[in-house]
Amino acid sequence: MESRNGIDRQLKRASCYSEVERKPLSPSVIVIGGGFAGIAAARALHDASFQVVLLESRDRLGGRVYTDYSFGFPVDMGASWLHGVCKENPLAPLIGRLGLPLYRTSGDNSVLYDHDLESYALFDTDGHQVPQELVTKVGQAFESILQETEKVRQENSEDMSILQAISIVLERRPDLRQEGLAHKVLQWYLCRMEGWFAADADTISLKCWDQEELLSGGHGLMVRGYLPVINTLAKGLDIRLSHRVTKIVRRYNGVKITVENGKTFTADAAVVAVPLGVLKSNSIKFEPRLPEWKEAAIADLGVGTENKIALHFDKVFWPNVEFLGVVSPTSYGCSYFLNLHKATGHPVLVYMPAGRLAHDIGKMSDEAAANFAFLQLKRILPDACEPIQHLVSHWGSDVNSLGSYSYDSVGKPHNLYERLRIPVDNLFFAGEATSMSYPGTVHGAFSTGLMAAEDCRMRVLERYGELDLFHPVMGDDSTSVSVPLLISRM
Repeated sequence: MESRNGIDRQLKRASCYSEVERKPLSPSVIVIGGGFAGIAAARALHDASFQVVLLESRDRLGGRVYTDYSFGFPVDMGASWLHGVCKENPLAPLIGRLGLPLYRTSGDNSVLYDHDLESYALFDTDGHQVPQELVTKVGQAFESILQETEKVRQENSEDMSILQAISIVLERRPDLRQEGLAHKVLQWYLCRMEGWFAADADTISLKCWDQEELLSGGHGLMVRGYLPVINTLAKGLDIRLSHRVTKIVRRYNGVKITVENGKTFTADAAVVAVPLGVLKSNSIKFEPRLPEWKEAAIADLGVGTENKIALHFDKVFWPNVEFLGVVSPTSYGCSYFLNLHKATGHPVLVYMPAGRLAHDIGKMSDEAAANFAFLQLKRILPDACEPIQHLVSHWGSDVNSLGSYSYDSVGKPHNLYERLRIPVDNLFFAGEATSMSYPGTVHGAFSTGLMAAEDCRMRVLERYGELDLFHPVMGDDSTSVSVPLLISRM
């Protein structure tokens, strides 16, 4: 007869086995990254009764969306616009229900996407304002030049940069060339275009530069910042801040995630919603390695940098326009300031360098960068008074972002965004760089978070044998769609 100890050992083994094999009370998911994509995915899966843990490397939520209150009022130092104020924008219903006002900065057909031509006050480096008629005329010429690049695209099977295509257009169309001050204004428009992509024109793909889907309704600046939206989405979630993920192990029956301090987390699946720059840095080790096509998508997608230097003054001394600009013979020498006073009533100008200029300024200390921005302002407004406070972003050098947002680089296909989004086993990917339709935008990040959550939900429940196609993560909310309030332009 078996001893009592032997029976106890058998019972113990049986108990351990059942603990391993028995399904948990509900499926579990780890979301990596607390930006808009990660929060959207975590919110959706939590609402679908999944056990969700969100791991964020920073000591705050939002990722490349960051509302700073150091001035005593909100200033978005990362993303700050809703591009497309319409019911088709997946973020519009939430912003509308929260009652958050937006300040309209353009209509649907702005060549530079987020501001209309009449909203600029441009100056040369001697402080002389460029006549508004010339600003508008050159802006229309720039739009014609971009339209002409379509012919260059159709004629060439090989890709080239948008800058090279513009050069070809100007060779063919002498009537579109600009001389003297007009040439400097044209370079300023090119500088603004580079700001849209956070990259220099000689690196932006001619084939793909205009493939993003632009929603209707114009573009609205978030007057009170994006933080209220983030806080609403994050309410009630299990969020672990200062948890930098270093390793992701995927197995047939789940994932094991290791963070910097050695602590591990396990779940049925994971949503990887970290910035493209972080993926490029290989600071997260995947085990086994990601497939070659996934690694190639990460390597080949472009990631650019646009920074913000916010200058807070004790009074307003600048024109009542939305953008102040400095024109120059080269786009690198041009610069621009967003006038927050016009939108929010606060005496703040935000200097916004992009591409190589952002990279060069990023090497400076905050004090030096603020001084550089102020010197640019003094060039056009010699009587400018000293700022009383400043804020400086470092998206390109911040190890949590290593860039601002993605763009199509020369010679690479536009479908890299979709390849980056495609799941690998029980790993699901989200973020603005996984959105083919809306790359580089907050609503693009948000929508990919929802898509990753739904893909994850279906895959995990399929394995559990509990898949219900009639109960998606996000229900049909079309009956309660509300569009945010747009403040009239003054």
